[in-house]
Amino acid sequence: MTKIKTPIIPSHQQFAEVHASHELDKKAICIYAATGFFLDSDTYWKNKKVLPAASDNILDDNGFLIESKPWFQWHYSPRDISFETALEEFTALFEQIILEQHKDSNVILPLSGGLDSRTQAVALVKLKKPVTAYSYSFKGGFAESEIGKKIAKACGFDFKEFTIEPGYLWPKLEELASINQCYSDFTHPRQMAVLEEFKKMDGEFSLGHWGDVLFDRGAPEGTREEDLLDIIIKKIVKKGGMELATALWQEWNLEGDFESYLRERIAGLLKKIDIENPSAKLRAFKSLYWAPRWTSVNLSVFEAAHPIKLPYYDGRMCKFICTVPEEYLADRKLQIAYIKQQNPALAKITWQDHRPYNLFTFEKNIFPNNLPYRIANKLKRQIRSKIGKPHIQRNWELQFLGMDNDEKLQQWLFSENLHPFISKPLLARFYNSFKNMDLVTYSHPLSILLTLTVWRKKIEGKSIINKLTDYN
Repeated sequence: MTKIKTPIIPSHQQFAEVHASHELDKKAICIYAATGFFLDSDTYWKNKKVLPAASDNILDDNGFLIESKPWFQWHYSPRDISFETALEEFTALFEQIILEQHKDSNVILPLSGGLDSRTQAVALVKLKKPVTAYSYSFKGGFAESEIGKKIAKACGFDFKEFTIEPGYLWPKLEELASINQCYSDFTHPRQMAVLEEFKKMDGEFSLGHWGDVLFDRGAPEGTREEDLLDIIIKKIVKKGGMELATALWQEWNLEGDFESYLRERIAGLLKKIDIENPSAKLRAFKSLYWAPRWTSVNLSVFEAAHPIKLPYYDGRMCKFICTVPEEYLADRKLQIAYIKQQNPALAKITWQDHRPYNLFTFEKNIFPNNLPYRIANKLKRQIRSKIGKPHIQRNWELQFLGMDNDEKLQQWLFSENLHPFISKPLLARFYNSFKNMDLVTYSHPLSILLTLTVWRKKIEGKSIINKLTDYN
């Protein structure tokens, strides 16, 4: 027998066999189509499951799951402490985690214009760790690297700037499929564009994933517990996702209807979380089901180059969060206070979400103060668009727009008959909707269909062709 204890927030998916038929879990795939990630312990197959977060698991000698019990439950137990005390505790804990994670290694730090990596930068400067920082921007998009460059300069870090070019994915598609096993749709991991550059660096990654969830309000102010189901549905279902999932559900002749099934699944998972505070409960839901099955999946791309460390994933940080009053977590208060207190120079650099303001002035980012910047920014985008250089904001725009991208996309989607997995009429319906109706709404369905096509052709390969009965 094998015993496996999973972390509070796993950075890797760990799989186990269960006693079920070896056939596609089409209901699970429909949820994946709607959201971009598999829910709970679901996988492509009914007889293959992912071990739950924060659980003790026992597997037999053949890899079959015998027992799974939680060893940690998310809770909300706020202590009667001042904000200053919470800040002191966060400072000590965060810096201790960073020190332990990079005790004997150089650090590779992705820098964005936000707060999570900036918080890491503050700790790394204090601890005097050797750091190579980098940022990347979309070609034709917002120059995110400019903020990263300023942060690196203020910290004395070496800095590399990368530009994510259009169509970078196509020559790397099969490599990405091997890395993340198609458990995430393919337009999101932009780090694939610079994977070979990563490999030339020296050190271990310090990744800021999940800081924005732990250190912010979980749900909007005034949220009631009975509102959580609708809030989660709205957050996790992508534009066009419900339409694609419903189309697959109907094509596969599954019982009932997709939306009712999705709501039932999520309601069941919410009931298992014994937290009354709606904000804390939603944060717990995200950390249990969203982080391990969405955020963590593409960490494997970084890991294909160097080892990864995740300070916000640390179990001590999760336990700390459970005891901090929600009012201190809301609106990024702790991180903002930490940066302003420990490194005011970094706090004075533009906060990307509140351009052109910084951590000392972001509260001025309201009408009419921000009107001049918004007007100038809009005019700039309009001018670029008129001269044939549209402003790029999202990964899919680099992958699906333009004749070269369209040619590659059609080759993957239509070069082989995928029926009875996905019919050509369904593929054509969503491809044509993307081309002729609404680029934004149908970009997610197109990305999912591309991912499923690659999974069908490359991950399962000939074994599926020889086992068509699996689809019946």
